[in-house]
Amino acid sequence: MKKIEVLGNKDTRSGFGEGLHEVGKSNEEVVALCADLIGSLKMDAFKEAFPNRFFQVGIAEANMIGIAAGMTIGGKIPYTGTFANFSTGRVYDQIRQSVAYSNKNVKICASHAGITLGEDGATHQILEDIGMMKMLPNMTVVVPCDFNQTKQATIAIADYQGPIYLRFGRPVMPIFTPENQKFQIGKADILIEGTDVTIVACGHLVWKSIEAAYILFEKGIRAEVINMHTIKPFDEKTLLQSIQKTKCVVSAEEHMINGGLGDSIAQVLTQKLLVPQEYVGVNDRFGESGTPMELMTKFGIDTSNVVDACLKVIQRKA
Repeated sequence: MKKIEVLGNKDTRSGFGEGLHEVGKSNEEVVALCADLIGSLKMDAFKEAFPNRFFQVGIAEANMIGIAAGMTIGGKIPYTGTFANFSTGRVYDQIRQSVAYSNKNVKICASHAGITLGEDGATHQILEDIGMMKMLPNMTVVVPCDFNQTKQATIAIADYQGPIYLRFGRPVMPIFTPENQKFQIGKADILIEGTDVTIVACGHLVWKSIEAAYILFEKGIRAEVINMHTIKPFDEKTLLQSIQKTKCVVSAEEHMINGGLGDSIAQVLTQKLLVPQEYVGVNDRFGESGTPMELMTKFGIDTSNVVDACLKVIQRKA
């Protein structure tokens, strides 16, 4: 089994910051709005390079979404930036009414998603945002897996017409996707090929799934790992081609089991191909304070949990 090369370690929010700066240089219609979290969202470089296209709205997230929606009428491409909890839960009505319903070309960019926000605790963590956003008509939902992919996704969404939710995080994680690999919305990436079990993951759980595949290989099990970076529109074709080989699937996500990636997979399976599925995700609970890695272990979304789910689903298949 060929191991995936690790190119370094960096947080995905920094990928967003670099991508925003890059797309700002190539597209003068791109503007950025921030709700008093410039440093946390790594939006400093854009602000310094394009001060006339940067808008600090303060701690007024609902107003930020309304301003962004209005800017699209004049042809601007607004990127809004704040924590995922405030990007969705706090402003869901404004997103639904002013952005999704009107099909406005707003890019809702959400950092510090999931429980790996860590020590800030449950009030700042959100584990239901993927479900909230994918249920909105017209909304595209993107969850890249590492620094490089977040940077490329940030650049790519400027050319995609319509509202997008871009979800990324705070902790430093391995970089394992190519630096200049073009990001294709709605097209999943097969990172490791296998025949015994399919692991479909997004965000930080992609790396955990790769680690799980290495452990499973030592046990004589060949896992196929798919990076499902776009939750909506969902790449059914890649999923079905994989599970036609493996006959079972594990979903892995830093999100509530209810409403997330696993639910999207289950909807496909019930309609197209009935096979066993196991879920790796947070099971109907709020987050809490702790270091990111401690919380991933406590909440059952670590490498060992992916391994255990694969072993279980293979038994069910047998």
